[in-house]
Amino acid sequence: MCVNYVPTRRSRYAEHFQTELPFGEWPDETYRDYPAPIIRRGADGGRESLVGTFGMKPRKRIPPHVRDFDTMNARSETVGSKPNFAKFWSACQFCLVPAESVFEPRYPPLPDLDVPNRDELIKAVLKQKSERWAISLADGAPLAVAGLWRAWDEPEGGISHSFTMLTVNADQHPLLRQFHKHLKPDGTPNEKRGVVILRPDQYDDWLACRDPEVARTFLSLLPPESLAVAPAPKAPRRRSVDAETPVEHGEDSLF
Repeated sequence: MCVNYVPTRRSRYAEHFQTELPFGEWPDETYRDYPAPIIRRGADGGRESLVGTFGMKPRKRIPPHVRDFDTMNARSETVGSKPNFAKFWSACQFCLVPAESVFEPRYPPLPDLDVPNRDELIKAVLKQKSERWAISLADGAPLAVAGLWRAWDEPEGGISHSFTMLTVNADQHPLLRQFHKHLKPDGTPNEKRGVVILRPDQYDDWLACRDPEVARTFLSLLPPESLAVAPAPKAPRRRSVDAETPVEHGEDSLF
């Protein structure tokens, strides 16, 4: 799963994705409800870029009496049945989410739990802090995460867009299984997941796919040798040049 990433740099977006940058602005890092570019299939059958917000259902669309929930990631196993995704999965509203890297939390390696003080050790593991790590392509090229998009009618007129990233199980992936918490609060193993990164030769086939069952054939993880991982600590907060109030670099709580 991914809740924070770096969109593909403007300087290499058009060359890699063979489409122009969309109109609009977006920050250097993307979090929930932040604007960012996506690529979908245009009316002419080619690639079309536009700006959407990260998370299939933006916060402003969640009624005040409903508990807040995240829709930045869609599980491949249930994307066809969950209310926030099913309609758009069935309609094959597929997109590419261009990125330089995606960020995931990495915790210290899980110790041997087959010890007399297992309960105390589990409590200690659950209190461990994570480090932010970046996942990118080993060859340094931009990457494209498989996503879904949807449109919203705005009350004042016009249309906005939002999107989500598709994820698959990563329990057996030699590289990606090191990310996210190792244990649930009850001490049982926590499922590991990763976003689906498409190869360039898959881009157009993914965007043009019109059968959800065929779309599932795209939903897998790249082999570990295709990926590069490295620590990527968040930059410290900086102060505004024009005011005394600090400028936030991202969100206070990432994971």
